[in-house]
Amino acid sequence: MFDVTSAKCFHYYGSGPIREAFSNQEGVSVLVCLLFIQVCCMPSEEKPRFVVLYGSQKGQAQSIAEGIAEEAEEHGLVADLCCLNQSEKYNLDKERAPVVFVVSTTGDGDPPDNALQFVKRIKKRTLSPDHYKHLLYTLLALGDTNYANFCNCGKTIERRLQELGAKQFYQTGYADDGVGLELVIDPWLEGLWKAIKGALSNMAFDGTTQLKENVEDSAKDIPDSSPLDVQLKRLSITDKQKSELDSHASPLKIADVRPASTGSTGLPSESTSSAPHVSLVASLQRSVPPLSESSLNVPALPSPFLQVTFQEADVVEQTFEPLHRETLHQVPISKAVQLSKGDSVKTAILLELDISGCPSMNYQPGDSLDIFCPNRAEEVDQLLHRLGLQSQQNHRVQITLREDTKKKGAQVPSHIPQSISLLLLLTWCLEIRSVPKKAFLRALVEHTSDTTQKRRLQELCSKQGAADYNLFVRDPSLSVLELLAAFPSCSPPLSLLIELLPKLQPRPYSAASSLLRHPGKFHFVFSVVEFPACSGRPTGGRGLCTGWLFDIVNPSLVFPVQTEASSSPALPKIHVSLRPNCSFRPPSDPSVPVIMIGPGTGVAPFIGFLQQRQEERKEKPEAQFGETWLFFGCRYRDRDYLFREELENFVTSGTLNHLKVCFSREDRKDEEEPRYVQHNLLLCRQRVTDILLRQNGYIYVCGDAKNMAKDVNDTLLEMIKAELQVDQLEAMKTLAGLREEKRYLQDIWA
Repeated sequence: MFDVTSAKCFHYYGSGPIREAFSNQEGVSVLVCLLFIQVCCMPSEEKPRFVVLYGSQKGQAQSIAEGIAEEAEEHGLVADLCCLNQSEKYNLDKERAPVVFVVSTTGDGDPPDNALQFVKRIKKRTLSPDHYKHLLYTLLALGDTNYANFCNCGKTIERRLQELGAKQFYQTGYADDGVGLELVIDPWLEGLWKAIKGALSNMAFDGTTQLKENVEDSAKDIPDSSPLDVQLKRLSITDKQKSELDSHASPLKIADVRPASTGSTGLPSESTSSAPHVSLVASLQRSVPPLSESSLNVPALPSPFLQVTFQEADVVEQTFEPLHRETLHQVPISKAVQLSKGDSVKTAILLELDISGCPSMNYQPGDSLDIFCPNRAEEVDQLLHRLGLQSQQNHRVQITLREDTKKKGAQVPSHIPQSISLLLLLTWCLEIRSVPKKAFLRALVEHTSDTTQKRRLQELCSKQGAADYNLFVRDPSLSVLELLAAFPSCSPPLSLLIELLPKLQPRPYSAASSLLRHPGKFHFVFSVVEFPACSGRPTGGRGLCTGWLFDIVNPSLVFPVQTEASSSPALPKIHVSLRPNCSFRPPSDPSVPVIMIGPGTGVAPFIGFLQQRQEERKEKPEAQFGETWLFFGCRYRDRDYLFREELENFVTSGTLNHLKVCFSREDRKDEEEPRYVQHNLLLCRQRVTDILLRQNGYIYVCGDAKNMAKDVNDTLLEMIKAELQVDQLEAMKTLAGLREEKRYLQDIWA
C-alpha cells in the first residue's frame, strides 16, 4: 500500500523528477495517489488555487461568484475572489491558475458598470495575439433572451480572450433569465469542479494537450448535468473512483432531503397516498406527487456574514439621500398630464421636471433619467411587523462583519449608510419586492419552525422543484413579503434580508422632449403597471415606481386641453440622475433617413427626436434632412393614442414624413388591415428595406422586449430574406451587420 505521508515528501507541482520517477507501469498507482494528494488532501496553505472574477450590475453574478469561492474549500481548493474593477487585486498578465469569469449584461448589451474598464482594457488593439497564451479560463454569462444582445458582455470577453491566445478549460455557460437562470447555472456549476481539478492536474503535469478534449466533453455534459471525466494523459479517473476520492476530500454541497414516512409530521397529510380519491392541485404552499414524495437535492446553505445591532436614536431621521451619486439631483415636478382617456386599459401620464437649477443635466434626445423611488410605506410597515421590529423602526442600524463568517470576500453592503434608521433602510436601501432567489429560500428553511412549511421551502429551492419555483415564485414575480406571508412560521433575522436582498435600483425613463423645444425641462412618460392576483398574492397591485409616481401626482393631474389654461398645484420633488445613452440618439448626419418604431409609451423618445429635428429645421432651413418614418400602435384610437395632436403637427410641418398607426383592439373592416406595428412594416417593406440596405438609414425600436421587439425583429428578417432572396442565416447576418454599424438600435424593457 502506498504511504500517503511519504508521498507528500515527493510533492512538486509538475516537476520533472516526479514524471521520471514514476514513468514505469508500477508508478501509475503512485501517480494517482499523488494526484489525490495534490488536489484534495494538501495542507490548507498549499491547496491548489484558482481565480474567480465577476462583473455584476444588480448583484446576481456577484452572488454566484461568491458561492463558487465559498464552495471551493469543500473541494480542497482555494479561490481568489475579485470584482473585475479591482485590477489592483489580480493580474491576468501573469496569472497561471485557472480563471473563472462570471459576468452579466446590462442595457443594450453593455458590460456592467464594474466590468466596463476591464472590457475596455482587453479590447486594446495594441495587445499582441499571444498576450494571454498562458491563461486558462472558463466563463458563465448571464443574460436575457428577451433582449437582442443576449449575454453580449460575456461573449465579448470570451471572444477577446481567445483572440489574445487564452485557452478554455470548460465550456462556457449562457444562462437565460428569460426562462430561468438556474436551468443553465445548476448543471454548469455541477461540472465546474471536476473541470477545475482537471485543469489544475493538467497544469501540474504539463498535460495541456488534453484541454481541448475536456472542453468538448464539458459541452456535451452541460445539458444533462452528467459529470465530467478527468483525463490525465493516459490515466482516466472514472466517475466511481473520483466520487470515492471526493467523499474523503470534502462534504457534499447538495443535501439529500427525503420526505418523512406516512404519518410523520415532516410530510403534509394531503401529500400521502391515504386519500386516493381526492384530486389535489399544487400551489405555492402545497406540492403534489411526485414532488411531494421525492428525495430532494437542496443547495448549500449560504454562509451568514453580517452582524446587526440596534442603537436608540436621539433624533428621528426624516429624510434619506441616496449614496455615492455625484450626479444626483432633487428636482421639482412642474407638470403632470394624463395622456390616456379615463376608460383606457392603461393609464399613461406625462411628467415635466424642472431641471433649470441643474446645469449639468444637459441631456440629448434618447437619453434617460434614473428615478429613485422608495418602497411603499404600507409594505415596509408590514415587513416590520413580520420581522417583529416595528417598535425599533426608528433605531439606528449598526452593520458589521461576523467574526466567525466563512464567506469568501465578505463585505458590509456599500449601498447601506452607517447608522441609518431601520425604517429608512427598508424604505430606500433594499429591493423588498425582488423575487426571492433559491439561495434565499434555502436560507429561510433554517428559520422555519413548521415541518410542513419547511419541507415546501426545501422543495421550492431544490432541483426537483424547479418547475414549481418557476410557476409559483418566479413567473408571478412574487415578493419577499408575499412569500413570508405564505409561510407564517418562518421568522428570518434582519441580517438575512440585508445579506440576500439586492439594492433598491433606480428606474430609468426615456426623455420625451428636447431641450431645444423645452429649455430647462425634462419630459418623460409612464404607464401605471398593474399586476394580477395569483397564488401567494390574494390581490393585485401596482408597479413600485409607476405606482409611487401616480400617487404623488394624482391630486394634480390635468388633461392635455387644460395644460395651457390652468396651472397645477404645488408638486413634490424627486431624486433623479441623468443616464446618457450614447448610442440611442438621432444620427449625427441629419441627411440620412430614419425609421422609428414605438407603440404605446415606446413612442416617448421619438417625440424628443422629432422635437429636436423640428427646431433644427427652423435654425437651418437650408440644410438637407433625411426622410423620417414613425410606426406607432395602441389599443384604441380614442383612448390611448398618445401625443396624437403633436404627431399630426409633425406631419403637417414636414418634420415627420410618414406616420403609420394601427389599433389592435378596434374592429377591422378587413383582415388585411394592420393590427400591430410589424404588420405596417410589412406593408411598407420595399421602402423600409431600401432605406436600411441601400440608403444607409437608421432604424430605432422602443418598447416591450418580450413580444413587440421580437416580432419586429422577426419581421425585419422576413423582409430582408424576401428583398435579398437569401436564407434565414444570411438574413440574420445582414441584420447583425446593421447592429454592429449602430444602425439598428433598441431601447426596450421586459
